[in-house]
Amino acid sequence: MILGIDPGGGGALCFADFEKGLLDIVDMPIVALLRNGKIKREISAAMLAAVIRARRPDVAWLERVNAMPGQGVSSVWAFARGVGALEGVLAALNVPTYYVAPRVWQAKVAQRPGKDGGRERASQLFPAYASMFLRVKDDGRSDAALIAYYGFTNPSAVG
Repeated sequence: MILGIDPGGGGALCFADFEKGLLDIVDMPIVALLRNGKIKREISAAMLAAVIRARRPDVAWLERVNAMPGQGVSSVWAFARGVGALEGVLAALNVPTYYVAPRVWQAKVAQRPGKDGGRERASQLFPAYASMFLRVKDDGRSDAALIAYYGFTNPSAVG
């Protein structure tokens, strides 16, 4: 089983067995916590570990992300904490993890440019799961599914 991960608060996890045609997509487990007098949303490492442990993936593909120009310091910090939580949980559960840049996986899965290109391509590749990609906010789900598909179709990219 391959785990594709679109990191971040709006991201998702896609556990895929492409040989059986099965996708199990889980929205990123998020909790709202009070931090410095403000409610902040962040990835729950405990919930994340429970989700991954229950499905026992053989390998994970994590989108390699970087800070973007114009992002605020606190949002970059929160995003980096989330990626760190993902990496820590995967390491603790002994899941071999590989990284792929967005431009690489998007080109390999033939995703069209544009805001909805990922949702459109995921619906084409996985028509039985198209209902998982209907809403604009489902782009994390489609990205996770496409990242998993990239890992499945590009085994030579490992190592």
